[in-house]
Amino acid sequence: MVRNQQEIGYLPDERPPVWKLLLYALQQVIVMFPATVAVAIITGFHISTTIFASGFATICFILVTGRKIPLYYGSSFSYVAAIGSLMTSEALAGLTLNEKISIAQFGIVMSGFVSIIAGLIVNRFGRDSIEKILPASITGPIAMVIGLTLAGTALSDAASIAIDTAGTVVVADSQMQLAKNMAWIISLVTLISTILFSVYLKGFMGQLPLILGPIVGCLATFIINLATGINLFKVLPETANSGIFALPIFTLPKPSAMAVAAIMPIAIATIPESTAHVYQLDIYVNDLAKKKGTGKKFNIADKLGLNLIGDGIGDIVSGLVGGPAGTNYGENISAMAITRIFSVPVIIAASIIAMVIACFTPLVNAIYSIPTAVIGGMEIYLFGAIAAQGVAIMVEKKVDLFSSKNIAVIATIMVIGLGGQYAFGGNIPFFGVNVPCIAGAAIFGILLNLVLSIGEKKAKADEKAST
Repeated sequence: MVRNQQEIGYLPDERPPVWKLLLYALQQVIVMFPATVAVAIITGFHISTTIFASGFATICFILVTGRKIPLYYGSSFSYVAAIGSLMTSEALAGLTLNEKISIAQFGIVMSGFVSIIAGLIVNRFGRDSIEKILPASITGPIAMVIGLTLAGTALSDAASIAIDTAGTVVVADSQMQLAKNMAWIISLVTLISTILFSVYLKGFMGQLPLILGPIVGCLATFIINLATGINLFKVLPETANSGIFALPIFTLPKPSAMAVAAIMPIAIATIPESTAHVYQLDIYVNDLAKKKGTGKKFNIADKLGLNLIGDGIGDIVSGLVGGPAGTNYGENISAMAITRIFSVPVIIAASIIAMVIACFTPLVNAIYSIPTAVIGGMEIYLFGAIAAQGVAIMVEKKVDLFSSKNIAVIATIMVIGLGGQYAFGGNIPFFGVNVPCIAGAAIFGILLNLVLSIGEKKAKADEKAST
């Protein structure tokens, strides 16, 4: 009995006192904030709208899943390459920022249906059904391609001396080389400090490397400005809101087949990630329930299909108001595991706090002013981490890398995805149609795997019978 009293934590159906609930919720917001804002900055989406969309989509996710799954929905880096390529494509070159976002929104909304369909399949045929179409030999390489196609963007931003999203440079010619050198220093300081914080900081602070690293990078930028007169902080756009409070900029989706082709297939890569999070959460929650001696059993893993449907609804809701596509956040799960706070009311409170912050203009403007070189330093780490996650997926699922079939699928996905990015700028000219490299790689990999799987089950049965 004493042991149970010493177990501190809150299960999904438990609600902390109000003052604790607000502190726990604020912590969840802090954990999700860096990655969510980074996606907005990298893709060119409105920061305030992205923050608001994450909170709004999370509330919708909680409601759709019947308040049973304590997960926070945030902008996903998996979509950055597709959204970024679309936003900077020649086809949209003459459009305003809001017009570009509207077109991307349509692809984001449609990507939500991929997760919903996957969820319905899981509900109908069971959890293992999704892996027949999307085995780790496909999802792993896709995740790797997503990260590696952004390598050029990361290094370009790391060396950037532009002070706005239009690429404006105000440094005198005589100081140009010095400014470029300072940009590298800023990006390296940001990268190294972020890595050190993520590796060596423990507990609550260990969840904040994407806040602490950029803070160090901005401090380096400030010192360089004092020492050299070179100011690499970004200036606010003319459309930036003034005053203390202002509503986010909401835009409506504009139908676009190009946006659907570029963004919709990326939802494939988030399905295994979301699935792993559900299994992980199931273990943590039931371990706490056992240690508290409640006698409760939380079958969160059995709600995988419902989770995928909730993820899809999150994409649709975020896309409708002008936010990027996303998924449930591993950062928030880690925070819950450390603090043992799995309370659904805490996640709801975090969502509301995020939407309030989105309307607080000074904070949003301060985030916008972060130098591009600082963002580049983060990108080197973050984009590489996406690629590493692809490797982790294959390792975790024990993909046989000596199988001729798996080698063929992995090899073609990697070359089509990476080759398309670096040979054709992201869109592969194919029979008069420009096919986005990641979408093309994903579709080709899925079809190839299905073709090579024909007769595989019978062959395995015959081999087993012969032995």
